[in-house]
Amino acid sequence: MKKAIDTMQKIQIAIGGVFLLIFLVTVVIQMACRYLGVAAMWTEDVSMYSFIWAVFTGAGAMVHAKAHFAFTTLSDSMKDPRKKAMLQIFINIVMLIFSVLMVKYGIDAAKQFWNFRWITIPSLQRGPTWLCIPLCGLTSSIYLLYSIYEEIQKLKGGNG
Repeated sequence: MKKAIDTMQKIQIAIGGVFLLIFLVTVVIQMACRYLGVAAMWTEDVSMYSFIWAVFTGAGAMVHAKAHFAFTTLSDSMKDPRKKAMLQIFINIVMLIFSVLMVKYGIDAAKQFWNFRWITIPSLQRGPTWLCIPLCGLTSSIYLLYSIYEEIQKLKGGNG
């Protein structure tokens, strides 16, 4: 199971990297077009939505790496490995609740905006651009459930 989750994280990081590259390329195109006096209005939408996708795919992947935003003062001050594991389980449960809400409300947002069109590229719908929110929530939930499982195994085994 760990190998599948690690693979999922690598894929997610690669997807985030692709969207970050798209963001950077469109920003460079936008700067060049402004310098040359050429209108390229589509670059604003593409750069904005690719950046959003890069952020949300990266955020989900960082949950697995435990590199997300965290306050570690309390856990760093704890000496007992069992208490640390129980605190981590509590934190993961709180994050899991947030992740599940991301899935629910992300799906609602994608449905609401599904048939809206991009202003600068009318052939594209806006709905798919919002799918990054529920996907981030879903992958974060998977990572958190696995992390909770690992922490419970630590508690059962007694080896912190």
